[in-house]
Amino acid sequence: MEILILAVVIAVVVLGTVSGLVITGRRRKAGPPDEDVATRTGGAPAPPAEPQEQDAPAPADATAAPPAAPEAAATPVAEPESPVVETPAPAEGRLVRLRARLARSQSSLGKGLLTLLSRENLDEETWEEIEDTLLRADVGVAPTQELVERLRERVRVLGTRTPEELRALLREELLHLVATDADRTVNTAGGVSSTGDELPAIALVVGVNGTGKTTTTGKLARVLVADGKSVVLGAADTFRAAAADQLETWGSRVGARTVRGPEGGDPASVAFQAVKEGIQETADVVLVDTAGRLHTKTGLMDELGKVKRVVEKQAPVGEVLLVLDATTGQNGLVQARVFAEVVDVTGVVLTKLDGTAKGGIVIAVQRELGVPVKLVGLGEGPDDLAPFEAEAFVDALIDQ
Repeated sequence: MEILILAVVIAVVVLGTVSGLVITGRRRKAGPPDEDVATRTGGAPAPPAEPQEQDAPAPADATAAPPAAPEAAATPVAEPESPVVETPAPAEGRLVRLRARLARSQSSLGKGLLTLLSRENLDEETWEEIEDTLLRADVGVAPTQELVERLRERVRVLGTRTPEELRALLREELLHLVATDADRTVNTAGGVSSTGDELPAIALVVGVNGTGKTTTTGKLARVLVADGKSVVLGAADTFRAAAADQLETWGSRVGARTVRGPEGGDPASVAFQAVKEGIQETADVVLVDTAGRLHTKTGLMDELGKVKRVVEKQAPVGEVLLVLDATTGQNGLVQARVFAEVVDVTGVVLTKLDGTAKGGIVIAVQRELGVPVKLVGLGEGPDDLAPFEAEAFVDALIDQ
């Protein structure tokens, strides 16, 4: 047993010795530590190396612009364009400038009369033809009879008739029928209220649908602006789709503001508001486009009378302009009679006069109503509404 214990002790000692030798050999291969090297060379041990700081990113310059963001494909927002305000052509002398256009459609009346009057023998049959020519041109029965009687008398006295004498004779008699002494100016003179405030001139534009009533109102605004007047438009034709839009477009072209209401609303309310705002803005003229209506509808005609009464609570109505389609002939006279009874028409606007050879409607409607034709429409252009000039019209009739 003792031998066994001794053997174990010897084995442990041998293992310890071998392990020490192995560790010492490894250390020699790896090299001595720094302090050992310094000791062997006789120098002081080297101080430990300071830790190296990594370069930090430079702080951003506070004044430097931030990095540009990638450009986005931005959609440009178009600013609404303000309407271009036009400068209308001067109203004075428009009919003279447009006479050639008028003559092309109207000269058949004058030429027909001159041809008949130039016959060597003016018998009863010829005078009947002259009468028929005047009636077909919508001159009307009473004015036709009057003109024929005057022509017969003057031709009989004149005797020999040269073309120049006949033309001068016919021109003189037509001017007499057209009435050159009538006041054809559109009333644009305002008034003064009981409180001393200035009031604008008020004009109602009336007529049946299809005569060009709203377009005429817009063109009349151009005529007034061309004469230096400030205008407010009242879109009281609330029963016809897009009538207010149409009138507003006309007004914006010449800088005239349009007062409008809801579609299907009360026309009298819109007219009242238009006059109210016209007074506030000290406008020169307020033009009210009334709702178009058939002259045979009693209820609608009564409502037109209401519009006039409501407006007059603020300012007197100085003009009631009846718009008639010149191509409707005698039917237009029937319309004229009814409108005149309801709203006291003060003047007539004949549209589409260049589209008919029946220029005699000018004479007939004046005789029927006892009021003058103040404006005529001679085309679709914005400045083709002209103040009526009797001499220029008659000259166009006889192609002079």
